[in-house]
Amino acid sequence: MLLPKRVKYRRVQRGRMKGVATSGNKVNQGQFGLQALEPAWITSNQIEAARIAMTRYIKRGGKVWIKIFPDKPVTEKPAGTRMGSGKGSPEYWVAVVKPGRIMFELADVSEETAREAMRLASHKLPVKCKFVVREEEAAAE
Repeated sequence: MLLPKRVKYRRVQRGRMKGVATSGNKVNQGQFGLQALEPAWITSNQIEAARIAMTRYIKRGGKVWIKIFPDKPVTEKPAGTRMGSGKGSPEYWVAVVKPGRIMFELADVSEETAREAMRLASHKLPVKCKFVVREEEAAAE
């Protein structure tokens, strides 16, 4: 499970997810990518589940990159607690994902294998996703 070693502030505000991803919106390490089409918070458990689904399908062949990191703490107050008395304690970590963001990348596998592995991974995530191929390969042909 991914989480930061240390953070400047233990509790952060929720923020907004307006706009599209301006960074991390191109496949730059692998040959194939999984691109988010909706804004969402993706938890560290969901990232891990998607990673496991991909690596199991490609049978530990190829290379997988996780391009998002859960660095935002989400706080929750215990059930049955009255209103007030401050903010809750951090319960889990999320990565803020905007539309267009490449979340996972794959290399050293065939396109059919990569497509199926990404499809299995996308079922573990709370956003609609799109399979993308690196631009250099498409432009070279």
